[in-house]
Amino acid sequence: MSEAPDPEVVELATKIFDLARRGETETLVAYVDAGVPADLTNDRGDSLVMLAAYHGHAGAVGALLERGAEADRVNDRGQTPLAGAVFKGEEAVIRVLLAAGADPAAGTPSAVDTARMFAKTDLLELFGTS
Repeated sequence: MSEAPDPEVVELATKIFDLARRGETETLVAYVDAGVPADLTNDRGDSLVMLAAYHGHAGAVGALLERGAEADRVNDRGQTPLAGAVFKGEEAVIRVLLAAGADPAAGTPSAVDTARMFAKTDLLELFGTS
């Protein structure tokens, strides 16, 4: 039988996920630098990188990656931050993720599949595919 999570821990985690969504890089990385895992995930498996990427915060994505977060960490639906950034059309985020070694073929659907689905030929060229 598992214990219920500590309400204060849940509240803190919620705050940290919100910082990633809002792109509040300075505060977010202060928490990570103080010991919060750079790859912290929510109840849907979305990492801090995924949330920052999906909401278009290239600076936050880069800062998390510099602190050891995984560029290709998939969520519970098999999606990667790169595929989310492609879906949202966040080119600055896409470039940060690619520079950190994100794999355009990772995940389901992958970033390549997503770019094809939405006819984003410029991104397919960026990924080296067509």
